[in-house]
Amino acid sequence: MLTKGKHHDRNQPEILSIEDVVPQDHILREIEKAIDFNFIYEAVSDLYSKDNGRPSVDPVVLIKIVMIKHLFGIRSIRQTVKEIEVNMAYRWFLGYGMREQIPHFTTFGKNYERRFADSGIFETIFGHILEEAVRCGFVDATAVFIDATHIKASANKGKSKNETVLLEPKQYHTELMAEINNDRTAHGKKPFDDNGDGNGNPGVPTKQIKVSTTDPDCGLFHKGEHERMFAYTAHTVCDKYNFVLGCDVSAGNVHDSVMFGDLYHDVMVRFPEIKMAAMDSGYKTPWIMKQVFDGGRKASVPYKRPMTKKGYYKKYEYVYDEYYDCILCPENQVLKYSTTNRDGYREYKSDPKVCADCPSQSMCTGSRNHQKVVTRHVWEHYMELAEDVRYSPDGKAVYAKRRETIERVFADAKEKHCMRYTHYRGLAKLKMQVLLTFACMNLKKIAKWKRLNGFFYIANLFQWVYYEFIGYRFSVSIN
Repeated sequence: MLTKGKHHDRNQPEILSIEDVVPQDHILREIEKAIDFNFIYEAVSDLYSKDNGRPSVDPVVLIKIVMIKHLFGIRSIRQTVKEIEVNMAYRWFLGYGMREQIPHFTTFGKNYERRFADSGIFETIFGHILEEAVRCGFVDATAVFIDATHIKASANKGKSKNETVLLEPKQYHTELMAEINNDRTAHGKKPFDDNGDGNGNPGVPTKQIKVSTTDPDCGLFHKGEHERMFAYTAHTVCDKYNFVLGCDVSAGNVHDSVMFGDLYHDVMVRFPEIKMAAMDSGYKTPWIMKQVFDGGRKASVPYKRPMTKKGYYKKYEYVYDEYYDCILCPENQVLKYSTTNRDGYREYKSDPKVCADCPSQSMCTGSRNHQKVVTRHVWEHYMELAEDVRYSPDGKAVYAKRRETIERVFADAKEKHCMRYTHYRGLAKLKMQVLLTFACMNLKKIAKWKRLNGFFYIANLFQWVYYEFIGYRFSVSIN
């Protein structure tokens, strides 16, 4: 039967409260029950004057507004305020009545510039929510998953300029040089002095990069073979239940392994119970493997294809003899130690006279002097330990969960929480966006799990009552 709406009821006055119009199973009700937001007052107490100035907007309201933006994937603060004006659940979450005026969308931006920038408030919010998850026993950090994803910057790739920048020394430069010099001394070679550009040349090493004139903090990222774009990179760690345990942000042209050290250290300090870390092949470097295994933990990493020319022997076909410190080629010829270079690689070289008449020369080397050079890093044994873990049952099981954990975290962040791109410019603002996005994702999970735990508790209570009383009486009556 066709029914027509009663449009004249639009102006019908009704007596109700905002509490009545918000569904009882709304996610914001669960979030409000899951965590006490009053911790924000203490976190920002030093940022406000206590005895002068105009009354401020409630800082909890400001943080909740931006959390609504990230919880529901709204594209901007301006649009978020428009949504709050007409959404009763959002107003209920902020504690605002139906007719109360919502703060102007520029309020958060002004407070960010004048108060919150460089204050550490967003790190505090992320940490507090994570601590609540740990307190409730929701986090299992025995195995963690580490990866990075790119976030498209708000910058036109056509508006850029070329700049010459200094190459900063690697974080482990001092430790690596000490290891290299010890190795050279053990082989009767003269130690390097730590001067020059790292290749024996005087001066400071430099390189040419493209810098965005719109947002200089982002970096040019090559997505695939053809597409290029300015982007940021979010380096992230999660547990097997997809709780984000830590994150950091860098320019898009910074390799994943460069940001690994600080992020890994922070997470390990917070969660010392970690036993295994699963990573993709981008993290499979001697330095990263050394950090993991020296800390008493294991690294689960995938197979990394040797980067050799087609038709040539693979590197694993050259066998290292640890006792004699030499390399055996596929033709059973010996490649003797020659030197240890500044990059930390031992060089093993063949005898050109033997190689000149070798039947496999075309599959081994194309050098003019018929000499084959095979390199082996001074920390190569850590890479071998990673290979052992890769073949172990635990290593296989943990790495197989990457697609269900860290990859799922990135998928949800981009599809549901608007982290595929950013309207913010500057590394500090982008880090705020990433921290709040992951904090909101953790918060949603906490809220849902607390509700489920409540259901399980009630179900178990009814089950206990049934077996203790109803079931007992039934059995007595039968007997």
